[in-house]
Amino acid sequence: MKIDFIQEVKSRRTFAIISHPDAGKTTLTEQLLLFGGAIRAAGTVKGKKSGKFATSDWMEIEKQRGISVTSSVMAFDYDAYRVNILDTPGHQDFSEDTYRTLMAVDSAVMIIDSAKGIETQTLKLFKVCRMRGIPIFTFINKLDRQGREPLELLEELEEVLGIQSYPMNWPIGMGKEFLGIYDRFNNRIEQFRVEDEDRFIPLNDEGEIEGAHSLKESNLYDQTLQDVLLLNEAGNQFSRERIANGELSPVFFGSALTNFGVQTFLETYLQFAPSPQPRNSDAGEIEPTAEEFSGFVFKIQANMNPAHRDRIAFVRICSGQFERGMTVNLARTGKSIKLAQSTQFLADDRSTVNEAVSGDIIGVYDTGTYQIGDTLVQGKQGFQYEKLPQFTPELFVRVTAKNVMKQKHFQKGILQLVQEGAIQYYKTRTEDIILGAVGQLQFEVFEHRMKNEYNVDVKMEPIGSKIARWIENEEDVKETMSSSRSMLVKDRHDNLVFLFENDFAMRWFNDKNPDIRLYSLM
Repeated sequence: MKIDFIQEVKSRRTFAIISHPDAGKTTLTEQLLLFGGAIRAAGTVKGKKSGKFATSDWMEIEKQRGISVTSSVMAFDYDAYRVNILDTPGHQDFSEDTYRTLMAVDSAVMIIDSAKGIETQTLKLFKVCRMRGIPIFTFINKLDRQGREPLELLEELEEVLGIQSYPMNWPIGMGKEFLGIYDRFNNRIEQFRVEDEDRFIPLNDEGEIEGAHSLKESNLYDQTLQDVLLLNEAGNQFSRERIANGELSPVFFGSALTNFGVQTFLETYLQFAPSPQPRNSDAGEIEPTAEEFSGFVFKIQANMNPAHRDRIAFVRICSGQFERGMTVNLARTGKSIKLAQSTQFLADDRSTVNEAVSGDIIGVYDTGTYQIGDTLVQGKQGFQYEKLPQFTPELFVRVTAKNVMKQKHFQKGILQLVQEGAIQYYKTRTEDIILGAVGQLQFEVFEHRMKNEYNVDVKMEPIGSKIARWIENEEDVKETMSSSRSMLVKDRHDNLVFLFENDFAMRWFNDKNPDIRLYSLM
């Protein structure tokens, strides 16, 4: 294996940004892209009036609502690193997309609103990161506004999330009195809203400003020195090993909106974040520096380019080197596929990629060949990477086209959007189409995209929450077992599924049919 290939792999940093909605996730992403030279001006998620929109929010409904509803992939170079950012939806209705995205990264950046602390969705996503054992870096945002005491936020971080923290820097005041951050790691103070030449103040061996300085006249400076002394004496010890194991989270304070503390965060993160890690498969662990190319599909997205009605399968490269035009095997079917059309991303801005290595995310053109979770492998050795999570839907609607003349577009739109994995497709014995989703907002996005991307108005009739259960021994199921309280349907792979009205209906069915073995997805 060429030494430059190994160095290329080691230079990759692939991470997801997770947070509760409105914590500043998309804004931080924009600022990171700005430092990487990938964009010239950061958009804002409040861009409806100005006409500027966040680069990572490429879908029309995202621009209208000022939210992220799909995972975006962005790549840029910074210093000697290639950074791959996966910006995930914060809204809980899109947690399935986020969970899959977290399977494709080597670390996570968790953003916390300094005024709100740990919120519900942050906790859920954090648990997935802990489950995977990946390093978690914390950015406490919005220090330019009045928020909670930093020590209180750290205490909540450790108690609620169950992870120890190490503040890499410490705020000097907050809100209107926010003066900057005391950078413990770089032994300097970074001042807020000053000229560039005055931005950094070096500290002496005692961790204080040497000589006279206007900042020393502030009570906030004295308070910060006391806080830092307390952290040094009673706080957690810094440990690169514990960071790598996901047991210690480095904490950074800053303000994404004013682009303060973001560059310091990025440069420090790149030093301690892991390069691509080995991946589990049914053939054992696959090393990122292994010679043969392999990867897995973690996302499928239709109509990123509405003019061409295309579909892109997002592939995380796990080993070897990708070269455009190479032939790989699709492990699920055993068929050979030539990867002739391949792209890398800056949100919806794409460029053809000729080469990529472990840790990179590429998009391959999809004509309906791929499914989420598919493994692509070069050479004769076949294996499968571990399965990606699929959620059991909880809400269901019956859907039809308002104009029967557009049935062809209706069918095409549904099948393409269903393959993205956000909504699930079921068909009744009478050919009625039922969609299932984890959250209501998924249906709203589906309706919006059917109209805007396929020119089809749909009618959605809610049939309420159901309990979906798949069947291990389908051969023992009879049509007579179906009723209004236990509806028998087929999913898009023609597997039989019961949709139960409630827990009571499911228990009643189990009592009546003890031989039928039911299971849920997740």
